[in-house]
Amino acid sequence: MATSDQHRSRHHDESSSRPNKKKKLSRNPETNLLFNLNSCSKSKDLSAALALYDAAITSSEVRLSQQHFQTLLYLCSTSISDTSLQNLAIDRGFEIFDRMVSSGISPNEASVTSVARLAAAKGDGDHAFKVVKDFVSVGGVSIPRLRTYAPALLCFCEKLEAEKGYEVEEHMEAEGIALEEAEISALLKVSAATGRENKVYRYLHKLREYVGCVSEESSKIIEEWFCGEKAGEVSDNGIGSDVEMLREAVLKNGGGWHGHGWIGEGNWIVKKGNVSSTGRCLSCSEQLACVDTNEVETQKFVDSLVALAMDRKAKMNSCESDVVFSEFQDWLEKHGDYEAIVDGANIGLYQQNFVDGSFSLSQLESVVKELYRESGNNKWPLILLHKRRVKALLENPTHRNLVEEWISNGVLYATPPGSNDDWYWLYAAAKLKCLLVTNDEMRDHIFELLGSTFFQKWKERHQVRYTFVKGNLKLEMPSPFSVVIQESEKGSWHFPVSCENNEESSRTWMCVSRQSILDSPKSNGKIP
Repeated sequence: MATSDQHRSRHHDESSSRPNKKKKLSRNPETNLLFNLNSCSKSKDLSAALALYDAAITSSEVRLSQQHFQTLLYLCSTSISDTSLQNLAIDRGFEIFDRMVSSGISPNEASVTSVARLAAAKGDGDHAFKVVKDFVSVGGVSIPRLRTYAPALLCFCEKLEAEKGYEVEEHMEAEGIALEEAEISALLKVSAATGRENKVYRYLHKLREYVGCVSEESSKIIEEWFCGEKAGEVSDNGIGSDVEMLREAVLKNGGGWHGHGWIGEGNWIVKKGNVSSTGRCLSCSEQLACVDTNEVETQKFVDSLVALAMDRKAKMNSCESDVVFSEFQDWLEKHGDYEAIVDGANIGLYQQNFVDGSFSLSQLESVVKELYRESGNNKWPLILLHKRRVKALLENPTHRNLVEEWISNGVLYATPPGSNDDWYWLYAAAKLKCLLVTNDEMRDHIFELLGSTFFQKWKERHQVRYTFVKGNLKLEMPSPFSVVIQESEKGSWHFPVSCENNEESSRTWMCVSRQSILDSPKSNGKIP
């Protein structure tokens, strides 16, 4: 009984002591200050935050930390949009940053970004860039981001200090930071305004590579350039006469651009219109391309697939992996005249998750026949199916004849035990640069190692999806054209403009071409 009373007494003492602990924490001046500063930040009350800061620096009880300074600098940087507070925010922001540095506190990326924004708001791009360079030179855990560089870059561009803007871009590239549309458009605009036609060409391709569809604002910058006097003065110095060279470049790049510079002479004609469902520009009648990955990217993709496939297999079956996958590579070299690769398991098991559901050979046969029918060269596709599944089909008298026929005609390849079918059908499609029929989303973490941006572009160009509605097959082929900026071998440009509903039928395309190129006859692959 005494023990129980002692336990209750001890529990009461502990419980009664907890509020006192909280009170002690609440009386911590640093914690109180940070809480109040965060509250000011949320309510965007700069004056109250500065009053708290002024009181803190005159007090011997408060020791300011990086978090205190960061919160204050952030609030100052967000206050510059208010014209009544802008000067106060800039002046006090620099003062706070100087105290931070003199106190021996190293600024992190967030703090540097805030100071860069304050400097840019003051029109001092040099200061905005210097604080970033100083931060990078010190190194450490915190690294710069796009938002860290953007204030300096945009400030230089706005003040038409093109060379300084290019310097910021070079610094960003050295740090592995990619530009986004706002920054590319700013560099494009300053290049156009200062008459640097080669830079304009470069940034148009930057937009093509990183953006795809351009915003209304970017489209206006592009239109102003092509409608300007300087653009009409730019000539191709004879490059446009070598059509075969340009076509070869377009093919090597995967279609949609050549990258050899401006083509043609004379003024440009800018039209805004639509593109047909087949990819025909309704303004100039030019056929837009279905842009694929370029040769270098594709080969890296193939090599990565081989390495990943062998590495995965090696972890399971030791040295056997190199042999079995190499056998498939050799087989594909000898028989690789296919226009489509078929993920057999994905199709055979489609919608079979019911009581009597099993592998549907009829579904697979429907896909194979439809691909053969749609092939203009009477070519059969290649089916990839696990050896275990093939064996089961051969043991079924109903399926045996069809499966044997596929095997003898080189339509079916059985992947070996312990292997992942995915590697085989993906490798075959990439190696042969052909279509891949599967509904597999390919979201496995291993696929992510191939590079999300590249892989997404590859899927858009090569993946064929399918559905069976009441037993009727429908193949969803890749779009006949790519909704990206395109540059043709004739020198024309097409810019897709972003739209709210993303409906291709209503999307505006900006068609840009030289009248001289459109009107010129062609002879023996040359433009006279």
